[in-house]
Amino acid sequence: MIDDIGKLVLRLSVGVLILLHGISKLLNGVDGIAGMLSGHGLPTFLAYGAYLGEVVGPVLVILGLFTRVGAVLMIGNMLFAFGLAHMQQIFSLSQTGGWALELQGMFLFGSIAIALLGAGRHSIGGLHGRYN
Repeated sequence: MIDDIGKLVLRLSVGVLILLHGISKLLNGVDGIAGMLSGHGLPTFLAYGAYLGEVVGPVLVILGLFTRVGAVLMIGNMLFAFGLAHMQQIFSLSQTGGWALELQGMFLFGSIAIALLGAGRHSIGGLHGRYN
């Protein structure tokens, strides 16, 4: 029972925090990402994948519906973010001594934890007697 509450807290915190980035992209578009993709010689249409990793994935995780699929979408999104925008910071520390990419790292590793743990009972999948 207490494990399921922990899974709920993890799902809601990581899902909502990533979703806020997705809402920003829904309101402002993905042109910045398209530019980074182009700069790396990749097709710009891949920028629309940010909507999968920052809107669809988090919504699934928050609801606890196809939770592992949603978490994998978020993992893919974060791997793209690392590769496109943050590789030069991967071994850097901030001025306060923390990892320069601690937010991105928390999103990535939190998503990995969700993919491994699943949704738990406090989810739409849990309401139907099976965990996602």
